[in-house]
This record gives sequence, C-alpha cells and structure tokens, in this order.
Amino acid sequence: MYALVDCNNFYASCERVFNPSLNTKPIVVLSNNDGCVIARSNEAKALGIPMGAPAFEHKELFEKNQVHVFSANFPLYGDMSNRVMNILSNYTPNQEIYSIDECFLDMSGMMVDLQSYGIMMRTQVLQWTGIPVSVGVAPTKSLAKVANKIAKKFSERTGGCYVIDTEEKRIKALKWLPVDDIWGVGRQYAKKLRAMGVNTAYDFCNLDNNWVKKHMTVVGARLQDDLNGKAVIEMEVLEKKQSIATTRTFEFDYKSYDQLRERISTFASTCAEKLRKQQSMCNAIEVFIASNRFKAQNEQYGRSIHLKLPFPTNSSIEIIKFATAGLKSIYKENIGYKRAGVILMDFVPEDEYQQSLFFNSNPKHKALMETMDKLNDRFGDKVRISTLDQKTHKMRQERLSNKFTTNINDIIKVKP
Repeated sequence: MYALVDCNNFYASCERVFNPSLNTKPIVVLSNNDGCVIARSNEAKALGIPMGAPAFEHKELFEKNQVHVFSANFPLYGDMSNRVMNILSNYTPNQEIYSIDECFLDMSGMMVDLQSYGIMMRTQVLQWTGIPVSVGVAPTKSLAKVANKIAKKFSERTGGCYVIDTEEKRIKALKWLPVDDIWGVGRQYAKKLRAMGVNTAYDFCNLDNNWVKKHMTVVGARLQDDLNGKAVIEMEVLEKKQSIATTRTFEFDYKSYDQLRERISTFASTCAEKLRKQQSMCNAIEVFIASNRFKAQNEQYGRSIHLKLPFPTNSSIEIIKFATAGLKSIYKENIGYKRAGVILMDFVPEDEYQQSLFFNSNPKHKALMETMDKLNDRFGDKVRISTLDQKTHKMRQERLSNKFTTNINDIIKVKP
C-alpha cells in the first residue's frame, strides 16, 4: 500500500499560518517579479481566477473581491515544506518527496489501521506546522493519487483521509475521476481520449492495453496497469542531478556590463551552493546571455560559452571567477539584455575526486564554504561572496510577506 500526502493549497496555507486573519479569505500568490498567479486558495478559485492569470489583467477583480495578493515567498515555503516532510518521514522508512507540497509513503507491511494512521499524520502535521494536508492510501501510486483527490474533495466525509482497499472502492473511484484528472495524462491525450468517448478513469482502464501502448507509449500502458491495481510505478530514490542551472528573465533590459556581471555572479553562487548540497563538483560551466527578442526594433544578440575547468570544484569563489570570465568573453556593448543564466555540468562525486599534481581547487575554500553554508542554513542568506555585495537589481516583490522561519529579523514577536 502507498500513501500520498498532499498539502492543501500549500502557498496560501503557508501565508495563513502566520496570519490567521486570512482564513476563509481569497488568496493568490504571484510568480517571480509579481507576474502571474501560481497559487490560489479555494476562495480564489471560486471567484474564477485561473492558474497562470497575468496579475495586471486581474487587478480590478482582485480589488473588487478583496483578494489578498502575495509575492512568492520561496524561502518561507521551502522551509515549511521541509518541516512537513520531516514529520511525515517518521511514519514510514521509505519516503519519496514528489514535489514541494506532496510526498509518497510506502506503507507495505505496516500492521496498522490505515484510515486511523492517515488521520494521525494529518493531525500531527496540522498541529506542528499549521499546514492542512490530505492523505490518500491505495495499493498503487496512481490509485493513491485518486484516493487523495477524494480525500480532499470530500474532506468533511473522509476526515481528510481516504483509503482504497477493496475492488469495489477502486471501481467507484475510477468511475468518479474525469479522464483529464488522471495523474500523467496530459491535455493532448485527454482531448484525444474524450474524442473517443473515454470520459473517466474507469473508461481508460477498460481500453485495450495494446492500443494504449501504441498510442500513449509504454508509459501510458504502465499507468493503465497501475490504475487497474497492478503496482508497476515504483517508489523513486532521489538521484543526484547531472546538471544544475540558474537562469532568469529580467524585469527590464540590462544595458551595462556591471549589471550582468552581478547577476551572473549571483547565479553562479546559487548553482555552487546547490552543487555542494548534493556533494558534487563540476568540471564545466556554461554561461549564456540574450537580448530582448520582443523588441524587434533593437539589435538582437545572443551568445553562450562552454568552459572546461582546469580542475573540478564546488567553491562559490572559483565558480564565480570562471563564470564572470566567460561572461566577459561573450559580452557585447550597446545591447539590451533580457535573459541570462549559468549552468554547471560534468559532475564528479566530492569524495571520489583525485587531485592533480598541477591544478587543484584551493583547499582553504572547502572549510570556508562549509562554514558559509552552515551560517546561511541557520540564519538565512546572510553570508555572501564579496563580489555580490553591490546588487544592481532588485526583483519586483511588492507584496512579499516576512520570512517568518528563515530570517531572525522577521520572526513573530510575542508581547509580554
């Protein structure tokens, strides 16, 4: 048996934890630079606000309906996610974190009442973090997804947890679920299936398996088997990434080298930190810059450079140095740059690196990076490389809430 635990309206719920007056109020969270809607509370969904809605186009609707609008507070959301996942990891030895707000738990061999156990998870997460979750339990991962949808849709009846543990429940759930909502069935496949009269998950499960394999590949066939109760989609072990990228589309065109250098340095530092977290070192860096293609009247320019490093490294100092050198070689004056990024690649495990006789990463950097990462994990992004001190940009976040759990200056103060 598998359990899928999903945080309800996660970003909105994070904002409500530290501002309970927002309970029952419509909430939307905006993307980077306050561009478009990336999360909605149930109340906001009821107003017809679509996912991905451009914020400027719906400004009047927000004001008319007193919608509470927030800039994305990813440090807060990430920390709250870690707290939820750490709690859930105690309920089973095998956990797969599927996204920032949901995870699978392998319940195989557990001699417990699964309904009560799921309610216990939900209660503890809510009490310890303030985040409401829904729990779906079933013999396969795809059916656990279906069970979770039922638990969330009919929370008053299910108590926020639903278990598919009989063939009767499985069939009833599949007949209820629209084909568009099957986990792994995209918009184009759903459109094709509906045109054939396949409207529910139950209809999909009754299709000829060879037809599914031919028209939806082996992935679709495995999904069909999984929905039919044959567990073929297994728990995934988190693997180390083979490349790490930080890229951005800027809020306005950058026209000076110093502006780009600061952004590239920041991107390189962010990549290096992620590289150290997975205990890897990189042998190559790619840097790219591009002009604003939507301004056809301006000169268009885009270049990238691939740098083979003289030695593997995960030092922010060294990666910034190589990345800025790459930028300098491809930068062209009098261009309005709209996009840029840094990509690290060609990784080796940190503990398997064989040092060279002539070229090596500075050994002093290892202790320095470890200290810097520990301080930043504890106090937030406070310790930075000196080249990043003079920021030339500021992301538009006009409605940003406090970093209540990651910044000591933003913690809630209780009056005596």
